[in-house]
Amino acid sequence: MRPRDAGKPGAVRRGSRRLVGGLRVRLVVTFVLVALVSAVTATALAYRDARTAVLQRTQNAAVDDLRERVAAVGAGLDLPPDQRSLSRFAAKVSEGMGARIVVARHQDLTAVSDGYADTEGRITAELRAAVRSGDGARFQRVQWRGDPYLVVGTPVTYADGDRRTSGLEVFVITDLRAERDDTAALLDSVRTGTVPVVVLAALLALLAAGTVLRPVRKLGRATRELAAGDLGSRVAVRGHDELADLARTFNETADALQASDAELRAQEAKARRFVADVSHELRTPLAAMTMVATVLEEDADQLPPDAAHAARTVGAETARLSRLVEDLMEISRFDAGAIRLDATVTDLADTVRASLALRGWTDRVTVELREDVRAAVDRRRIDVIVANLVGNALRHGAPPVTVTLAAPGGDRVTLEVADRGPGLPPEARERVFDRFYKADAARTRSTPEGGYRGGGGPGEDGSFGQVGFGQGSGLGMAIALENARLHGGTIEVAERPEGGAVFTLRLPLRHPEEEEEEEEEEEGEGGG
Repeated sequence: MRPRDAGKPGAVRRGSRRLVGGLRVRLVVTFVLVALVSAVTATALAYRDARTAVLQRTQNAAVDDLRERVAAVGAGLDLPPDQRSLSRFAAKVSEGMGARIVVARHQDLTAVSDGYADTEGRITAELRAAVRSGDGARFQRVQWRGDPYLVVGTPVTYADGDRRTSGLEVFVITDLRAERDDTAALLDSVRTGTVPVVVLAALLALLAAGTVLRPVRKLGRATRELAAGDLGSRVAVRGHDELADLARTFNETADALQASDAELRAQEAKARRFVADVSHELRTPLAAMTMVATVLEEDADQLPPDAAHAARTVGAETARLSRLVEDLMEISRFDAGAIRLDATVTDLADTVRASLALRGWTDRVTVELREDVRAAVDRRRIDVIVANLVGNALRHGAPPVTVTLAAPGGDRVTLEVADRGPGLPPEARERVFDRFYKADAARTRSTPEGGYRGGGGPGEDGSFGQVGFGQGSGLGMAIALENARLHGGTIEVAERPEGGAVFTLRLPLRHPEEEEEEEEEEEGEGGG
């Protein structure tokens, strides 16, 4: 059983493409973000550890060198020193410490190994106070004029064993610009290595996305085929992961749907055959009943009142049953796809006038027909549509009933049947073309007004599918819609702003020239 919207799988296809594309983008972005965060985190940790290790090594070397030089040189220093001996002490200490600057302080005296160096901004008061406390070597990293420095200070104690401070303090200033450059170079190299890591992560993400999304694409393709009516569509199940479970579930669902479709098709075919068989079998007894009812109606005036009423009722109900049987057979042919158009080039305005005149509705209907609207249609089926729509408006609407034929575009024609009756509630408009639909469920089928805008069937003149003044079969509007669809058109219902209902038949307009060209082509092919 083909779904009603099976011919329009575009929305499903577009949704599947968006899904696959979105998943691919998300996977790639996730991989790249994870790689980027990992690289940044590793870079930060490596930079921190490398910087700490370099500074710690420089700091330990400075402290150890200072202690060794002070111990070696301080033994020969007389305390309290004068400015000259203090300067000589600072110079000797710096001799074994490379490019470091040594500052010696004793009370108000200060000596610098490099006499031109500015040390005041690099030795802070905080460090001086810590060294003056005599608790051993102290160090501090400072920024001076935008460059980093390590300053180590230590008090000089007497060598008599009690570790008393002598009042002499020694500071060593170490330039950390080389260490800063080394760590910066390390950071740059790590940053440079982040780019290929991210690129590699993106490539791996694309490969992973292709591996993961390939089954998704196949499943999406199978889903679109299933939505388009191919119930035999299946996907191959590979592996035992979640995607395999999903594919297996899809196949099971498709199997169940195909089985249900086959069962429904079989039941539908049986129902159509049953209706057709019943309708066919009823035609013979109904023909006999119709003859008897006709004889009774002709002699009704000579019968007593009750018998005359019964005779007329039997005649009306027999006629209605005949119309119902004929309509059932017609709708069965539609369901079986056995209906074919007998299209000829027709003047639609003349067809509408003839349909109204045949039923005696010319004086009851106001017509506004555009002339010279010719199209290739099945005249009998257009007559059925007009008869059902106009008869429905006359029975259930209120005058004036207006029939308007127009050609608003070059490729379509519209026929509107409007009335000034009570109109249709929204729920009735949605179901007015359903078979045997009644807006008022309390009404019975045997009353003259038993159907509400769902009637139809043969008219009083006995023509098939044409509405007369009596009650319809309940299939007329459904038959009218099927005939419109057979022409490639449709019928719509709406409420008029001024009150009442309007039914609009819309048909594609096939010009007579196109029909003649097709006929000539067919004749040429036949002659060849």
